[in-house]
Amino acid sequence: MNTILKSHFKLHFVVLLYGFTAILGKLVSLPSPQLVWYRMFIAALVLGIFMRLKGIPFAIGKNNIIKIMGVGLVVAFHWITFFGAVKISNVSVTLGCMASTTLFASFLEPIIFRKRIKWIEVLIGIIIISGLYLIFQFELGYLKGILTALTSAFLAGLFTVLNKLFIDKHHPVTISFYEMGSGFAAITIFLAFTGTFNGKMVPPSTMDIVFVLILGVICTAYAFVAAVDVMKVLSAYSVVLAINMEPVYGILLAFAIFGQSEYMSAGFYIGTAVILLAVFLHPVLTRKMNIRN
Repeated sequence: MNTILKSHFKLHFVVLLYGFTAILGKLVSLPSPQLVWYRMFIAALVLGIFMRLKGIPFAIGKNNIIKIMGVGLVVAFHWITFFGAVKISNVSVTLGCMASTTLFASFLEPIIFRKRIKWIEVLIGIIIISGLYLIFQFELGYLKGILTALTSAFLAGLFTVLNKLFIDKHHPVTISFYEMGSGFAAITIFLAFTGTFNGKMVPPSTMDIVFVLILGVICTAYAFVAAVDVMKVLSAYSVVLAINMEPVYGILLAFAIFGQSEYMSAGFYIGTAVILLAVFLHPVLTRKMNIRN
């Protein structure tokens, strides 16, 4: 098997792991803040060890660390709302709405980087909004979960765009290490102020510990390092297309594992298909426009 084919298999395995995080969020009985607290601690620890073994630099300047740690707070809140949406609705609803991350990123990027909004992104945005309308129309029983998932999608788009400020200047693993560490610290402060550590902490079951370790080590630390590794071989276009499969893989896994509780109305699947169509069209149309220019 050649290197390119191996990298494609590896990339799709990583995307499968991304989709599996929603499954783990439903399986773990812990409240969302506690779940993310464990996840970020484990991920920061594993990434720190990896950096030490590989000689990846920790020192990137005090101001840069502070800025990156600020993005880590956004990541933490994104994950809290993501798992919160899974718990109050289901995996399908959450991942269907998370596909709208592209919409938020396409409008946030011009604002943050002071660029003009491209007509392609406006078109994609209109298609995604129409898909969201269909989901809202047919799944009002999951309204709270939909709104929470959309909040999570907005935050995902925000930290994705903000990370572009650092990705060309610092090693991506270093960026993730400080983001995981700052998120863990912020949630620790939150849990301390809310008195969670004083008898309100939900004790994890044996299976919770197993699932959280899988989430932190495999679905977070390993998945990120592996994604960075395949980018050395595959084009950014190939990576973006593959990552767009996350909702598809996640929803299929949810069907296989949870069965009846994940069945939705026909309107939901039509709306999700419209959103996914827009998400796949985005890199294709952007690439064609770049080639013409």
